[in-house]
Amino acid sequence: MRSTARRTVLGLLTIMIVLTSFRPKTQKVIFFGDSITEQGAKPGGFILKMKDALEKKNIAGYDLIGAGIGGNKVYDLYLRMDDDVLAQSPDIVFIWVGVNDVWHKTMYGTGTDRDKFEKFYTAIINKFLDRNVHLFLVTPAVIGEKTDYTNQQDGDMNAYSQVVRNLAQKFHTGLVDLREIFHTYELKSNPGNKESGILTVDRVHLNDAGNQLVADSMLDALLAK
Repeated sequence: MRSTARRTVLGLLTIMIVLTSFRPKTQKVIFFGDSITEQGAKPGGFILKMKDALEKKNIAGYDLIGAGIGGNKVYDLYLRMDDDVLAQSPDIVFIWVGVNDVWHKTMYGTGTDRDKFEKFYTAIINKFLDRNVHLFLVTPAVIGEKTDYTNQQDGDMNAYSQVVRNLAQKFHTGLVDLREIFHTYELKSNPGNKESGILTVDRVHLNDAGNQLVADSMLDALLAK
């Protein structure tokens, strides 16, 4: 009897071990960026909207984490990526940067020239890829919502977004082209050619509709991975 009971217990333990070994690993997903990403981790933000959507779809296995700091430019991300992102051993990282690199050139004269933007961005990509992190590059969305490309920084925004697209193609990473996604949305929803109030509260930072659009776009990319 004792040996039979012992075999039963061992059998159950074996089944538990086998079942546990087949349990999918939770994917740690980090959103790396500036104040837009920082706000995305707060109530109503796109990161929390993504979490809610995953729960409603009954999809488990993703741990979504915000790592945004207001005012950050591409070189700020490079300088803090070890401590703020790599130290957490992420599986997937969304890199969303560029607005301040463009915007601060006009506001403070402290932006980032396009060639330096590309060099720092490339260094970030290489460091993540060396750690086998799956990447999604995200184009900067808007500084002003006018649809006819008359916003002051539209020229630079288009150019820097193209840098991101080129890098995504070069390094075979995922791409979330929010520059294009926002423009397509604005063409349908901004007939008055307003510079804010459609997807942003101040030409840059997201309102509820903007957060929802970003959440939907990033979640589609994540689940299609």
